[in-house]
Amino acid sequence: MTTGNTPLVVTPPKRRKRSDMLAARIRDLISQRGLSPGDRIPQEWLAEEEMKASKGTVREAMKALETQGLIKTRTGPGGGAFVTALSGEQAMDLLSNLFLFNQPGIADIYALRKLLEPELAASLAGKLDEQGSTALQATIRLYENEPKTAEEEFRQRIAELDFHSVLASLAENQLLGFVCVFLQTLLRDLTECRAIYAEPNPQLRETALNYQVRTIRLLKAGDAEGARRLMREHMEDAERYMLERARIRSQASRES
Repeated sequence: MTTGNTPLVVTPPKRRKRSDMLAARIRDLISQRGLSPGDRIPQEWLAEEEMKASKGTVREAMKALETQGLIKTRTGPGGGAFVTALSGEQAMDLLSNLFLFNQPGIADIYALRKLLEPELAASLAGKLDEQGSTALQATIRLYENEPKTAEEEFRQRIAELDFHSVLASLAENQLLGFVCVFLQTLLRDLTECRAIYAEPNPQLRETALNYQVRTIRLLKAGDAEGARRLMREHMEDAERYMLERARIRSQASRES
């Protein structure tokens, strides 16, 4: 995979430490025994003879699970280790850290958005209920008034991504929805993209609104192929615009 600067090198997995293997075993037990968020992890699972490891190694494994957001420990009466649910936001933050020092490029992100978001839109055709429609309309309402300041226009540009995030949250395929939101998060956090979003461009407001309204209509009509085609067109238009603005900004920077 290439990024905006240098290739992201994925190294072969290192040999796992004993504590990491124990953490994986405890995680498997949580799943296999049907524990839910809020349930206490039985102390006997963590006994040295059960884990076949020292107390220190078991503590290290539990600390790793706590760092991953899978358990939470409490001290005092009624204390112990309890199962917690990792939120989507926490998972996004952890994944985003992978690209903190080597951000992907705009073309990298859109290469995947062009593939996934049309399929996401198609999958929702005929399945948009009143609650989903209301959530999508709420993002569009930010466009109802002309922006009075540059900051307000910037918020409207970000709201265009919010529309896509809401679409992803409605996906029956949770993995597809999660990956789409992650790509949108990368795009939203990309320094180069934020600079482009901050540029005044009233025409984009109308373009985004047009795509969004047409998308909702196609979803309500149950037109999967139409929704797929429109979203593909939208992604291609957005990519062309972002890459062109990035090229112009880069050229201006070199000449200054």
